[in-house]
Amino acid sequence: MTKLIVADDYKAMSEEAANWLAAIVADRPGAAMVLAMGHTPMGMYEALAARRAAGDVDFSAVRAFQLDGYLGLANDDPRSLEGWLRRSVAEPWKLREEQLVLLDENTDDPAATAREYDRRVREAGGFDAAVLGLGPNGHLGFNEPPSRPDSPTRAVALTEKSLQSNAAYWGGLDRVPRESITAGMDVLLGARKVLLLASGAGKREILQRTLEGAVDERVPSSFLQTHADVTIIADRAAWPEGE
Repeated sequence: MTKLIVADDYKAMSEEAANWLAAIVADRPGAAMVLAMGHTPMGMYEALAARRAAGDVDFSAVRAFQLDGYLGLANDDPRSLEGWLRRSVAEPWKLREEQLVLLDENTDDPAATAREYDRRVREAGGFDAAVLGLGPNGHLGFNEPPSRPDSPTRAVALTEKSLQSNAAYWGGLDRVPRESITAGMDVLLGARKVLLLASGAGKREILQRTLEGAVDERVPSSFLQTHADVTIIADRAAWPEGE
């Protein structure tokens, strides 16, 4: 079942998303969650940090999994998605080191890193919650098209569309690493609950293809149509119907 929530603006979208994850943690304090980076979920994470500080949500028992990362980066590289996860989630939510499950972006053996990550996912009993952004080509994490629903955690070469999309984060196309490591489609689609966030007019076309288009490996996000419990929260710019 897919539930679509259209919020008036980015702030309202972020608050709705914070409500979604806070409810999961209230119901399952030790929830295993995989968390996307990127600009779209940042408002959600900030809202949850404020709620934690106010005593309205308790993250002391959750397990937070890194969704993806760029290969070939030192862990202190400013482009590291591990670093972004630490700054935007682990530190403001006051998570302890043992609550984090990371994807080593500086690994010299991505296959071994992927196997260890999947072992940790299995050990946790799978993801209780997957918080995902929507790539411009429908990628989830860095599961670039074509990605099948059984695509495993692995190293992935980034497509030109993703390179261009990420250039704005890192100050130019030449600054974007060409290879990534990502949680697989299999573990993401295996999550008990999935939240997909979409913000801005630039996501309008791919969001509609995700929801209404053919279920096809050329648009990995389209496989969410087959999931039993997906919530999609978009701001009005990303889903303008009814205006």
